[in-house]
Formats: sequence, structure tokens, C-alpha cells
Amino acid sequence: MRGRTMYVLPYMMGHPDSPYARACVQLTNSVYVAVSMRIMTRMGKQALERIGNSEDFVRGLHSIGDLDPNRRFIMHFPEENLVWSIGSGYGGNALLGKKCFSLRIASWLGYHQGWLAEHMIIIGIEDPDGDITYVVAALPSACGKTNLAMMESPIPGYKVWTLGDDIAWLNIGPNGRLYTINPETGFFGVAPGTSWKSNPNMMRTLKAGTFFPTLFTNTALNLDTNEPWWEGMDESVPERLLDWQGRPWNLSSGEKAAHPNARFTVSIYQCPTLSPEFDNPKGVPISAIIFGGRRSTTVPLVYESFSWQHGVFCGASMASETTPATIHQVGVLRRDPMAMLPFCGYNMADYFRHWLEMGQRIPNPPKIFFVNWFRKDENGNFLWPGFGENMRVLKWIVDRVKGKVDARETPIGLIPKFEDLELDGLNISSE
Repeated sequence: MRGRTMYVLPYMMGHPDSPYARACVQLTNSVYVAVSMRIMTRMGKQALERIGNSEDFVRGLHSIGDLDPNRRFIMHFPEENLVWSIGSGYGGNALLGKKCFSLRIASWLGYHQGWLAEHMIIIGIEDPDGDITYVVAALPSACGKTNLAMMESPIPGYKVWTLGDDIAWLNIGPNGRLYTINPETGFFGVAPGTSWKSNPNMMRTLKAGTFFPTLFTNTALNLDTNEPWWEGMDESVPERLLDWQGRPWNLSSGEKAAHPNARFTVSIYQCPTLSPEFDNPKGVPISAIIFGGRRSTTVPLVYESFSWQHGVFCGASMASETTPATIHQVGVLRRDPMAMLPFCGYNMADYFRHWLEMGQRIPNPPKIFFVNWFRKDENGNFLWPGFGENMRVLKWIVDRVKGKVDARETPIGLIPKFEDLELDGLNISSE
């Protein structure tokens, strides 16, 4: 780090007034990391006041080094509350409050302290009566978590409120219910595929610019408008583009203009669907937990587990077909229990046991569901329209939580009766 500027970043993961929040300090020599952490966390004086003279804070040391992949080390020391990250400028490896602390170190803290740190979105689903049901959902990277967290409902009277699109800390509240907070204050999202069709609320968030500028990394650049561009953003391709490496680009190059894992960093406070409960220090009470993955065969659209224990089994046996967000061949089936395999900070068998023990401590644990939007027919076409239409599945989940509808029992779990799924307007056969 010699000869470089050192940025000292004191920050909170979670609202400073929340008993569930944690204080942290990161050192970095990357201005990109400093600005990103300002967007993604609650940074500044409140964190220093929370730390005071205490030793109870998480330490993060980051240097981009020489960016040599052979000298890249992302190391976690849970017993010292310490993360070292050397040789990477990539968000997940450099914004140490994110996966490194909020999942890997935090999951280890939760294991010892009786709570859960999970790779989950947090949403509130409002029904026509104005009643809001809070739900968390775990899906592996690039399986539509952010789209789900910011969904526009096609069903009149239903609305999705956004509380988080990536990380949830789950604690048992004083009344015995499971509560959750989002420790972050921003979105670090995959740009390619984000569009006015797939996620209009994210596009509005990116363009708002109310609180902080939006950061884009490894997108293409539209030279005519001086704006970022990526594949899937819209139907037309700009005439004058620089690719993600700064080179002139056109369709005949045969390469993508934006990197498949191009990202944006944007403040959650610019989100038009941000829940009024986002800054509630107590968090929100959880009524349902959803697990899901990208499966072209085998796994149905939605099913409910028979019990908390069965739900943990379903989550533990999760698998998803790989995407550009994972360093594997695309399309390979990869086991990813609870979408936590890359992020759990301790032994997975202990992690499953911890989930089972948490269920025993909750008098009325949330119902657990499994979803799969990605089933395909014999011609490789998706059977379910996805995107906003996923609200139809969320409505059934809420109806199950409230005891409004029955379900059909099958060997794998409880599935909807067709008449209880809101299918009006969809061209889907009974088969």
C-alpha cells in the first residue's frame, strides 16, 4: 500500500439504533471502494460512537495490490473479527461489509450468538386490505433476487415493498417471532438483463440520483448520451459504443459490449418501492421463508414444506444451474444449500443443525416454501412467464400464511390447487 492514499471507513451494518446492528472499520487504498461503501453502508460518526472504547467491532483490511490473480487472497479470521482482502478490486471481494462481513463473519457470529445471517431478499407484500406480510427469499446469484425484491405487481390491490435484495440478518424478537433487518443501505446489482421490462423499479432507482451518484463498473458506454449501456437494457443497440474495456464496439465484433458480470452500486433510499419500515431498528416480523433456484427440469413452480424441519431439508438440498455470476461453466447444476455455500463462515453440517435449533426456539416459525420460475418445455422455452407474474405465486404464499387456501399434498410437499392460483390473463394450459 506504500505510496497510495489510505481511506479509513468507519461504518454500521444495520441501523445505528438497532440492537441487531454491528459496527465496523475498513481500511482500503481504493477510491472506488471508499465511494461504494459510502453508498452501501451507514458510514461516519455514528459508527465511531457505537464503537467507543470497545473492542467489539469488525476489522477489514483491503488493498488492491497489483491485481495479480496468483497473489489474490480473500481471508476471514472469525475469532479475531477480521477480514483481509488483497489483490482484488471486485465489489464482493473489496466492499468488505458485504459478503465478507455481513455473511461470512456474521454467519459465524450468529452461530455462536443464536441468530442467522442469510443470503436473502426482504420484501413486504401488501394485500388489498392494506395488510403487509413480510417474507425473506434465498436464491443463488443471478436467479432474479433483485427483480423479485422490486417487483411491480400485475394483480390489482397488491404491492411489493422493498427492504433488501441480498442480505438478511434474522433474530428472534422479544415476542418469540422471527425478525429481520437488512444490514445494507444500497444495491450492488448485476447490470446485464436489468431493463424496463425485467425490473422497472431498479431502472427508476438507477436514474433517480437523489442521494448519491450511481456507480457503474464494466458496463459499455454510449458515446452519444454519455450513459452506461449493457445487453438486455433495451431493444435497440446504440450506434457509438465503447465496450467494457474502453474499446470501440459494434455488433460485428461477436463479443459482448458489457461484461456479463457488469455491476451497479446505488443507494436503496432512491428506490421508489422502499418500505417505510426500512429504518425500523426492530426490523420486521417474518411470516414466510422462500428458497429457490434456476432449474430447467424436475422442480415445480412452487411448493410448501410440511414443517420447519422439512423446509430446512429442502433448503439444504437446493441446486441451481450456474450463471455468469459464478466461476463455473454456465448451465451446470451446482448444489448451493440455502444459497449460502459461497458465503457460510463455518461448517455446513453445523449450519444445518443451527437452522434446526433455531426452529425449535421459535414458538410459531415462519412457513417455508420453494420456488422455481425457470422450468422449460421440450423446446427449451420457459413454462412460466416470470418477472412481475411471479406476484401470482407470492399471492398464493400469502394466502397460505393467512390460512385462506388449502393445498394438495404430494410426496415432496404441499402444492397449490389450480383454482387457488391467480392465472387470469395468462396463456397457460392446465397441463
